[in-house]
Amino acid sequence: MAPSFITPNGIIKLSKSIHRKELIVIYRQEILKDIRLFTSQPVAKFYDSLFLNLDLSFVPEFPKTGRKGFSNHAMICSFIVMKCEGFSMISDLVDYLHNNLLIAHFCGFDISRPLPSYWTFDRFLKNFDHEVLSKIMKTQVLLLSKEGIVDTSFIGLDSTPVSANTSQNNPKSFLSNKFKPGNQPRADSDCRLGVHTASNQTNEKKYEFYWGYKNHVLVDCISGLPIYEMTTTAEVHDATVALDILAATHSFQPITDCIFLADKGYDVKNIYNQVKELYNGECIIPLNKRNTKNPKLLPQGNPICEAGLAMWKDGKFSDCGRTRQKFCCPLKSSKDTVCPCHHKNFYNGKKHRGCTKYLTIPDDLRLSIDRDSKYFESNYSLRTECERYNSRFKNTGQERMWVRNKASVTNLNTLAHISLLAVAVAAITSHSGQSYRKLKTIKRIA
Repeated sequence: MAPSFITPNGIIKLSKSIHRKELIVIYRQEILKDIRLFTSQPVAKFYDSLFLNLDLSFVPEFPKTGRKGFSNHAMICSFIVMKCEGFSMISDLVDYLHNNLLIAHFCGFDISRPLPSYWTFDRFLKNFDHEVLSKIMKTQVLLLSKEGIVDTSFIGLDSTPVSANTSQNNPKSFLSNKFKPGNQPRADSDCRLGVHTASNQTNEKKYEFYWGYKNHVLVDCISGLPIYEMTTTAEVHDATVALDILAATHSFQPITDCIFLADKGYDVKNIYNQVKELYNGECIIPLNKRNTKNPKLLPQGNPICEAGLAMWKDGKFSDCGRTRQKFCCPLKSSKDTVCPCHHKNFYNGKKHRGCTKYLTIPDDLRLSIDRDSKYFESNYSLRTECERYNSRFKNTGQERMWVRNKASVTNLNTLAHISLLAVAVAAITSHSGQSYRKLKTIKRIA
């Protein structure tokens, strides 16, 4: 009697001459016909909808010359899966695709053939043109803008630290001088030394050093979705890239008449002026006191000296593009009066004796803002959307990198933003009625 082989589709009778390897091949082929049995249907439906609404038509699928290799479309989709699943390591993505062949199929891979290896994904991330990924993100933003979801009326800019894959960033590391500027990590020659706040408590500001990068993202503060992003090394100050980000955004998504929200790290005079002059916008930014002490002022605006006396105006002068009002001691012209607090400068024997103070006259946009008004407080409260989005960004596995060069970090950051935008696009175009911000919920009920 000829042996038989049981498959999900029935019994196949085989001759004795068929080798065991051939049996395995046949069995694998039969299993592949029913791979849906091995993948959660809501998750499979979610990725199917995600990729159907992802426009990659302008991305070359294969190089014009040389070896074809794997499809660029499939590789991009697989990294979107990586970020949607919250994987920080490429090895997790490789394992996931091997265990969920249906999702690998939706990505665009030929699952009858071997899937890409770890090193294939690693090389793709390092060598792929970042401009292409930026164009994908811009296309998504424009689509959401057309649907009325993304708007630039209220935009907020913030940065989030991205730790490099180095032993110096390990809290259990006891290396001496591990955060010394000259001790460049060997594991990642592109990363730089930066500092970030380790606590959000206003009365308990803690700062930590780290080796790595920064991801600067411009967020629509109404929808809570990203509009533009940029990756820099960790030492770059937030304010130095703000105007470049606004200009790049304006080139494809106009920000005219916008209200620009940011924390006090962006409290720079040039930002206020440029937003007003170039975009007719308004800045809502807290004042960075920069370790200066505010003198006590009378209702008329005169400062009070150490002796408790109202100081007199003593002329104006310009200094570094700003106008300053000078105030002097009210007793300086008196011959017989003694300073109540015995100020050291009062007895210098000179004509201009006594203490002096200077106040900057608010003739620029930065100092003319009433930061105690209800208008300022209500608008600035919208900036919390930036922090909420950064939290969702970190949940994609981007808080710490496991790749070791700036090109890979930059591409992976952009892919994380593309993933979150793709979720929003799929939720809007499918008319599911679900929130486009809650990734886990959408995956569960897709």
